[in-house]
Amino acid sequence: MTDITVILNCFRRPEYLEEQIEAIRSQSVKPAEIWLWINHHPDNEGFDFEKLSVDKIVKSSHNFKFHGRFALANLVKTKYVVLFDDDTIPGSEWFKNCVNTMDELGPCILGGVGVRLEGPSYRPHTRIGWSHPNESIEQVDLAGHCWFFPSNVMRVFWNATLSLDNCEDMQLSYAAHMVGLKTYVPPHPKEKTDMWSSTKGHIGEDSKASSKGANGSDHSFYMERDACVNQYLNNGWSLVKDA
Repeated sequence: MTDITVILNCFRRPEYLEEQIEAIRSQSVKPAEIWLWINHHPDNEGFDFEKLSVDKIVKSSHNFKFHGRFALANLVKTKYVVLFDDDTIPGSEWFKNCVNTMDELGPCILGGVGVRLEGPSYRPHTRIGWSHPNESIEQVDLAGHCWFFPSNVMRVFWNATLSLDNCEDMQLSYAAHMVGLKTYVPPHPKEKTDMWSSTKGHIGEDSKASSKGANGSDHSFYMERDACVNQYLNNGWSLVKDA
């Protein structure tokens, strides 16, 4: 048992929770607890959450989108907290991969898919991680799909809020950056998918993906992200390309 609390998020894909939880329970490095945050949506009404092998369940009558699970992370007492998107099912060595990376680098933000920005907007960018495998640790500007980080980072997370509708990933990396912590993607070797953060990435390509306009226009989604990048840069965020 390790000093890790996992927080899962359920919105429109409750059908994958059991598989996701099994993958987390099967990690070679075991978490202390698994918590579940449930955002309100008709797609998860009627689902039997009580049957799940989790330690705590918080069900919201409102859809707090991307930030609700981060609010729950404020209550974590373990050294590390891990948050997963609802389409992310890790390989059995993912936590070990993260622990080894953190041991090598010291405190930082680790993610399943990293993004390197090219300028004062979200796009164009370069992606690194399970979607574009990396053989070694790579520094990035922000990361998503899954986050592994010291729980005390939550002390500064909310000071960096620009939007409660988007941009939680860059908010985390910006807040960490401003206290001297960088963001990285652990290795995702092509031939060792058990080390990957996500082994079934195709799940996130369905029509329920926020990035594909499931909760509105995908144009407005990316416009919001462009605005957040620009504001964080104006506030002192520096990019990997400028290091």
